[in-house]
Amino acid sequence: MKFTRYALVLASCFSVAAEWLNEAEVLRQQQFVEAFHALNVDDVKEDLKLLFKTSQPWWPADYGHYGPFFIRLAWHCSGSYRVSDGRGGCSGGRQRFDPERSWDDNTNLDKARKLLVPIKEKYGLGLSWGDLFILAGTTAIEDMGGPVLGFCGGRVDDPDGSQSLELGPTEEQEQLAPCKTNGECKMPLGSTTVGLIYLNPEGPMGSPEPDKSCVEIKDTFGRMAMNDTETVALIGGGHSFGKTHGACPTGPGPRPSADPENPWPGTCTTNMENLPDGKGIGANSFTSGFEGPWTMTPTSWDNSYFTELLNNNWTKAKGPGGHWQWGTTGRVAPDVHNNKTQPIMMLTTDVSLINEACNYKKIVEDFAKNPADFNNSFAHAWYKLTTRDVGPISRCLGKDIPPVQAFQYPLPAPPPESDQPDWDDVKKSIKTAMTTKSKILDPDTPATDPYYGAMFTQLAWQCSNTWRVTDYQGGCNGARIRLAPQKDWPVNKNLDKVFQVLESVKTQYATLSYSDLIVLAGQVALEDAGATGLTFCPGRTDAVEGDLGSQYLEPRSFDFTDQVNATKESQKLLDLTDREMVALHGRLRSNALLQDQGFHSNFTANVLSTEYFQTLTENQWEEFGEVPHKQYKAVGKDIFILKEDYALTLDSVYNTIALEFASSDGKPAFLNAFSSAWTKVTTADRYDGPVGNLCHSTPSPDSSTSEWQVVLISIAGTVLAGTLLVGGCMYWKKSNGYSVLSQNGEGV
Repeated sequence: MKFTRYALVLASCFSVAAEWLNEAEVLRQQQFVEAFHALNVDDVKEDLKLLFKTSQPWWPADYGHYGPFFIRLAWHCSGSYRVSDGRGGCSGGRQRFDPERSWDDNTNLDKARKLLVPIKEKYGLGLSWGDLFILAGTTAIEDMGGPVLGFCGGRVDDPDGSQSLELGPTEEQEQLAPCKTNGECKMPLGSTTVGLIYLNPEGPMGSPEPDKSCVEIKDTFGRMAMNDTETVALIGGGHSFGKTHGACPTGPGPRPSADPENPWPGTCTTNMENLPDGKGIGANSFTSGFEGPWTMTPTSWDNSYFTELLNNNWTKAKGPGGHWQWGTTGRVAPDVHNNKTQPIMMLTTDVSLINEACNYKKIVEDFAKNPADFNNSFAHAWYKLTTRDVGPISRCLGKDIPPVQAFQYPLPAPPPESDQPDWDDVKKSIKTAMTTKSKILDPDTPATDPYYGAMFTQLAWQCSNTWRVTDYQGGCNGARIRLAPQKDWPVNKNLDKVFQVLESVKTQYATLSYSDLIVLAGQVALEDAGATGLTFCPGRTDAVEGDLGSQYLEPRSFDFTDQVNATKESQKLLDLTDREMVALHGRLRSNALLQDQGFHSNFTANVLSTEYFQTLTENQWEEFGEVPHKQYKAVGKDIFILKEDYALTLDSVYNTIALEFASSDGKPAFLNAFSSAWTKVTTADRYDGPVGNLCHSTPSPDSSTSEWQVVLISIAGTVLAGTLLVGGCMYWKKSNGYSVLSQNGEGV
């Protein structure tokens, strides 16, 4: 018992250290925003243009221009994005870390990042790595005559690569999205091949079959929400520049994860007459294993990629790197040193665009005849590729932000604050609706004492919990739960009737948005059930019919045996702590709505208490029912829980927190954690720049706060965590709902 109590308080004390570390991270992010506002992006672009033409002997620029190299850097940083869970993309600048930095598709991009180091050092905190990668690629396109739409700045760098672990190859990826055969990977993975951005350019599993390759293109580009026109524009635009590198069959050498001291040193010595000391560089480079440029003008923008593709006969052959590629006759470009020529080539994926199997050829023909169409399509597709993971336009910084794009799912402007309703009056109306029997929907409680509080809570929860920190999509702002496809998800069955119960409130207030009504109704219900510390932040607005902002947000169905990982995945996407995740499981649940979905249910529907955690931790559970309605039943009792509830008993950390909340003095701790978590989830989508929130007062860093002070706070948090681990926690505030304990775990 002493050990259990000590474990509980130790876990609580670690949350203090976590808060300290979180404070340091918030301060660092705020300092970045302040520094960005002082940054002159035009100066950065001028320095980049100078860098493009300043070749370095340790990694010579192809054709005397690094532009194509940086386009590849930006593309491969962005192209990891996937709609299935919003992971990937260049926000965070995580290509600097494993696993991404060691992917086959990122071979030699360590050199591109090294070339950028002087610029990063010159401009410091206000120029994040993520912004620098995208700005370098976008400026390169511009410098070589290509069309660009603009630049959305404000990507906050991550301190490590932990947010890319699920991209693989890692244990986390295998748990979340295993791929039996690499090269045939399916959703939720973003590519067919872990370690590549999209698919194998040689063809499916290395087989040069264009008709099958175009099917993979359509699939993988669809996994990042690109349509056919965007797909062809991006492939053609990216391949208008530069060349592939595969000078010999022996490869690039060990990757960074295998040899961080000397990654990808290069093994090729094929062209030593031009580079007597150039093993692995210049004409001896090996990156993808293919060899050659796509066009005759690899550092100038035009639409010749499409005319070359259509006007020549392409035949497959093994290149010097040992991979299948496609060649033609009489079409040459300068070699990388501009003193010889080299035949142009195409990859299987390129040739597949003119195969009849996938309907890309008409787009290729249009771009070949109409350069203006190509220019417009590419500019928009490139901006979407490099910006989609940033989220809504309100998270962008800078003076060159383009008008809002469809992929940013814009919402109508909310009414001015002066036109908003009296919120106390709205709350009274909600309370009336909550306790008045409706003809539309039976309440959870008997008709003699009707109560819709749990239903209101469920509506607010389902509306809000679509938000994900990975790409800042989802959330209740917009009330897209009223619209297809979200309203038709199985987990939202009959919530349309809950809307109708609330319609009597909506009609009373002309400027009341559905989204504000949903969130406030959930809050009113929770407060009525005993929640404390909740505050309402109005100003949401409603999406219109046809809005597709939730088309990729439907909750993923996990295997029944993998519920702990499923719960942890939901927690990660919602950016919640373990404590917050466990607390939210104790929310009000509507038995009627759960029964409509096919489950047995007897949750407490009108009181927010620790009874849920007591029931969870005090009973033995056995499987009950069949998939998809499989759940758990208490042994010897008619008490039922869902698989996500049972997951709390299987994970040691979750279970420890549940035991704490279940204790006789655990209610204040539960209510405190619940209030924090509920507020976090229901306001997460209220963006004010890349790190700010309209509902949270996050003060800008004082000008006197220096970087060393941020480091000091981080160190203090780390030291505190270590101290707590070694010596135990001797004191914890009763005001936060915890007992005062001595070092041996006994109450004092």
